[in-house]
Formats: sequence, C-alpha cells, structure tokens
Amino acid sequence: MEESLRIPADRWLVIVNPNAGVKKGAKAWPKILEIIRGEGIDQHHLLTKHKDHAIHLVRKSIEEGYRSIVVVGGDGTLNEVLNGIFLQQACPVSEITLGIIPVGTGNDWCRMFSVPFDHEGAVKLLKKRQTFIQDIGKVTYHKKGQTFERYFMNVAGMGYDALVAKKTNLLKEKGYGGPLTYFWFVFASLFQYRFMDAVIEVDGETAFKGEIFSMNIGICKYNGGGMMQVPFAIPDDGLMDVTLIKKAPKWMVIRHASKLYNGTLVHLPMVETYQGKTIRIRSTGTIYLETDGESLGHTPFTFEILPKALKVVTSELVNW
Repeated sequence: MEESLRIPADRWLVIVNPNAGVKKGAKAWPKILEIIRGEGIDQHHLLTKHKDHAIHLVRKSIEEGYRSIVVVGGDGTLNEVLNGIFLQQACPVSEITLGIIPVGTGNDWCRMFSVPFDHEGAVKLLKKRQTFIQDIGKVTYHKKGQTFERYFMNVAGMGYDALVAKKTNLLKEKGYGGPLTYFWFVFASLFQYRFMDAVIEVDGETAFKGEIFSMNIGICKYNGGGMMQVPFAIPDDGLMDVTLIKKAPKWMVIRHASKLYNGTLVHLPMVETYQGKTIRIRSTGTIYLETDGESLGHTPFTFEILPKALKVVTSELVNW
C-alpha cells in the first residue's frame, strides 16, 4: 500500500520553526504540542533546520499523502510552507488546507484573518477547521543574473520597505530582534536610503513613472508588525492592491508615522494606490524586494494574482 493511503485525511502535518520569533518557537513548541494533544488532534510534526527547509519538508510530505498543514512559526515560515505547497506536483493545491499557530515577531497574516495570538486559541481554531479560500500572489524577480519565482499570501514590499525588512532579517539571523525592530529600522535607515526611478505598469497600462520611496503590493492589509500599509486589500477579490509612496521629504515619514498603522497613509498627497491583476515594475537602478517579510532579489518584477487559490484556516470573526 502506498504511504499516501496510510495517512488519515484529518491528520495535521505540523511544520515547526524553532527560530521563529527570535527562537520563541523552540521555547513555545513543547507547550503547543501539549495543547494539541490535549485537544485530541492527530498530528505529525517536523522541525525546520535552516532557511527554506520548510519548502522541502512540505513538498516531500504532500507527496507522502498529507493534505492538512499547520505552521508553528511566523510570516516567513508561512511563506516557505506556501511555496512548498505550490511547488509540489502530487495533488491540486485545492486539496490542501493551511493553518498557523503564530509564534513569529510580526504575525501580520494572522491579523487579517483574526487568528488568535495565544496558543490555546489558535489550536482550538485549528480543531474547528473553519476555512476561507484566499487569493495568492506570484512574483518573478532577479538575483545574481538569474530569474526566480516566489509565491506570497500577504504583502510584498519594495524600495525602502525591502531595505527595512533586510536589516530586520539580518538582525534576526544573529538572534536579536523583536516586535519593535522593524519600527526602529523605519527611522534608523532613513538617511542612507536613496530614491529610485521606476516605471510601474498595472494591467498593461503605465500607472506611474518617476522616483519612488517605497511600495507595497498586498493580498492582505498588514505588514511590518501591525502596519496597515495596504488598507484597501481584500484577500478574495482577485486583485492585488498597490500602495506607492512617491519621492517626498524624508522628515515626512517621521511626521506621519502613525498613519502607517491606521491605514490613513493612503490619503497623503505623496501616496498613490492602484489595483490590478498583473503588475510590472522596472527601474534604471536596483530596487529590492521582500515578500511576507522574506528578503529576495531585485528588479525587474512581474506580479500576478492567482484568484481563490488556497484554503486557509480562519476565525469566524473575520470581517473585511
């Protein structure tokens, strides 16, 4: 009998990132496992050992027959698992269910779907298996002369946003950081950043041409540990939402910092918003990219939307 036929349909594959949340995952996992077992949830768990390890673990496990996957980690681990799901060829993605028990530093995807930050609440949500089918983004980018693809389920950031994410990630790799790290780098990196020329096309039409400060493309609303930089995003409308911050005096970032958190940033005169199914970005210089907090490569970029592509476990409290 094939291995896939031996795995019960309701058994969860648990992908645990011990380094998530600056090693919070390692400390939290024994208690989370105790809660999972206490709820009578059938599970098999695997621990990641290095960056992108979750991609390999998920691909292999789906080939073995797993169709329900839960992440114990943060947005970065969730992104790795997402890419493992979409890179595997053993079954249609529509057969997969994805959930999360958050232990990361930002946990921004959870904010959109009202997933509890406390472990007990997240596990109980997992047990209910209430699901929502959300859109997924796909980006083509470049690095070291090669072309790559990456899937994302929350927000992609470019320009200044990508610089801040890179600095935050480098600090995390050294075992430092926390919820305020991203916010700190928003200000600490301001005066070393240079504005970049960009041409932005939305669904084949030129939407913007000029110097930019930062840009976010969202399936969901939140990034950076609670910042609402893409406030109009709806995760199942078949569209990507774009928030573009054009060239402006850098002191304005400091003056309007609170607007990053309440979504009113989009009402400022140096901010433009768009919606589209395909977005292309090219530049004369090098604009860098992050997706779901993971630092990737650089321009040129092509973004595509995959409508209602993945089933995720959510709260009944979700209200866009």
